[in-house]
Amino acid sequence: MKQKKKPSIGHNKKTFLKNPVEHIDIKSFDARRIIDSMGKMSFTSRDTANAAKIYNEMLTDKDCAIFLTIAGSTSAAGCMNLYSDLIKYNMVDAIVATGASIIDMDFFEALGFKHYQGSQFQDDTVLRANYIDRIYDTYINEDELQACDKIIFDIANTLEHRSYTSREFIKEIGKYLKKKAKKKKLKNL
Repeated sequence: MKQKKKPSIGHNKKTFLKNPVEHIDIKSFDARRIIDSMGKMSFTSRDTANAAKIYNEMLTDKDCAIFLTIAGSTSAAGCMNLYSDLIKYNMVDAIVATGASIIDMDFFEALGFKHYQGSQFQDDTVLRANYIDRIYDTYINEDELQACDKIIFDIANTLEHRSYTSREFIKEIGKYLKKKAKKKKLKNL
């Protein structure tokens, strides 16, 4: 009896993971004219210009504390360099971030892995068959995500057995990256 062929899913990992997300470099252009022009527009454009004005006022006010709140998906979407520049140039005083932002996005990329441009309309069953995770329209290689998780597990197993605050554990992750990060920029922070 002839064995039935498995149906082809029509894709493979390489077709999904071919366009890496590129992180914006805010030092490479001057957006002030665009933002100023947005102040003369309507809807969210004017709100964006007003937010920039308020932020600039906050930067000059020595008694003002600036909190940067980060949703994990914005790191994967291309804002990692933006966030690190805000820290590097003392443009924020404190950060509130999701665990996804710190582990599944930043740590993941520091290990040399990438996020890829995708589609929010892609059938998740097809992605699952290819072992690809999706964050809206961004793809992650599940094999690499598991390698990241394994490294987190290994870091945790080197620590003294006690309770750790998230800050203490993140510090341990930072120590690991100082020695083993693939991205040079992260080694120098």
